[in-house]
Amino acid sequence: MGAMGEVDEPGLERLTLPEVLHALSDPTRLAVVTQLSDAGEMSCGHLDVSVAKSTLSQHLRVLREAGVTHTRRDGNQRWLSLRRDELDRRFPGLLESVLGAVIRVDG
Repeated sequence: MGAMGEVDEPGLERLTLPEVLHALSDPTRLAVVTQLSDAGEMSCGHLDVSVAKSTLSQHLRVLREAGVTHTRRDGNQRWLSLRRDELDRRFPGLLESVLGAVIRVDG
């Protein structure tokens, strides 16, 4: 665990396209990413997904380890946000393309 309640996450130079694409390839993880895109930051407990808490934890771990999300601890709560700026620097346009495709399919 990093300083001041931060959770260890890969640095920008360690983000790889295969890992990011894998993290974005699952419908539950895409739902999380879409909600975070809309909200900016959300508590893990407020995510609207239809999976068990233990399953959600695994999905959140995949997103975090791939570098898609940032996790901030505040007491016993974990707050999630997208690493949008970092992802855009590393893979320009990727996140917006994926989110745009999700909205076209679901909306």
